[in-house]
Amino acid sequence: MNMKMSFRWYGEDDPVSLKYISQIPGMRSVVSAVYDVAPGKVWSEESLERIKMSCENNGLIFDVIESIPVHEDIKLGKETADRLIDVYCENIRRCAKYGVKCVTYNFMPVFDWTRTQLDKEANDGSTSLVMYMEQLKGLNPLTDDIDLPGWDASYSKEEIRGLISAYSALGEEGLWKNLEKFLKKVIPVAEECDVRMAIHPDDPPYPIFSIPRIITCEKNLDRMLSIVDSPANSLCLCTGSLGCASFNDIPRLVEKYVKKDRIAFMHIRNVKNFEDGSFEETAHLSSCGSLDVAEIVKILAQNGYDGYVRPDHGRMIWGESGKPGYGLYDRALGAAYINGLFEAYEKG
Repeated sequence: MNMKMSFRWYGEDDPVSLKYISQIPGMRSVVSAVYDVAPGKVWSEESLERIKMSCENNGLIFDVIESIPVHEDIKLGKETADRLIDVYCENIRRCAKYGVKCVTYNFMPVFDWTRTQLDKEANDGSTSLVMYMEQLKGLNPLTDDIDLPGWDASYSKEEIRGLISAYSALGEEGLWKNLEKFLKKVIPVAEECDVRMAIHPDDPPYPIFSIPRIITCEKNLDRMLSIVDSPANSLCLCTGSLGCASFNDIPRLVEKYVKKDRIAFMHIRNVKNFEDGSFEETAHLSSCGSLDVAEIVKILAQNGYDGYVRPDHGRMIWGESGKPGYGLYDRALGAAYINGLFEAYEKG
C-alpha cells in the first residue's frame, strides 16, 4: 500500500502499549510527542531519542509528531511571539533530526477540541464522545463556572476567561494575521528539514462562546494553503472535525486537496450528525455514521495517496477503560477496516 498506517501513542503512560500497537496488521508508524514539556519550551533530544528507540524496539517507525503545540501568545500576536516562534522552529529541527517527516499542529484558540460528554452510552453499551447543542445552551464561560471536555486543565477559570476575552477582541482577521506570521517563519524551516507541517482543522469547525475559528471550511482551507504555497504547508485532514458540520462535503474536499498534494496526514473517523448541529462519534464503518468512509478511502487510493493515515477517535468497547477516544480495540478495528478498503481499491 502507498499510504502509511499510523497510531497515536501518548508515551510511556499510555495504557495502550507499543507492543499491542505493533500487533495491529499493517501498522507502520507511531504518532507521538514530548508530553512533559510546556508549550513554548524546547524539546530535549533525549526525549525524542527515547521515543524513537522505543518504537524501533517494537518494529515501528517514529516519524509523525502530534502535536507541537502553538503557544497562545503566538496566536494572540503578543510581543513574545517572535521568540516563541523561534523555539517552535528549533523543535521542528530537533524532530527532523530523529526522523520525523510530518508535524501536526492546530491554531485553535484556548481549546484543542470541545465536547459536552466523553462517555455517552450507545444502545450496544459502547461509549463515545458527543457534542449536544442542548447542553451548551445558555452557558457563558465568562460568567458561569463551567468546565467542558477538551478544555485545557492547566488554565484556571480566570485565565480561561482572560483568554476568551482576548480572542473575542482579536477576532477572525486578527487570528488570520497571526497565523500568516507563524507560517511565513515556520514553513521555510520545515522545507529545509524535509518536514511537512499539517494543520488540524478546528474541532468543531465553528465558533463557540464567540471565540474565533478559522480552519473550518473549504474557503478558509484555501486561504491557509495560499499563505505559503508549498507541500510543506499542508493539511491534517480530519474527517470527523470537518465532517461534523453539514456545510463540509468531505469526499469532495479530500479529492480536491489530494489532487493538489496538500494532504500530509489523514485522520479518518466517522460521526453521526443531527439537524441542530449536534453530533456523536461512532464506529468507523460508513453505515455507522453520516460520513461515507469507503468513498473517502476510494478517493485517496485512486489518487495514489502516500501520506500518513490513522484511525481517529474510537469508542470504548469490550469493557476497555482508558483515555476517551483512544482505547486500543475500536481504533484497531478502524485500522483493519481502513486497511481493507485501501487494499480492495488498490487491487481494483
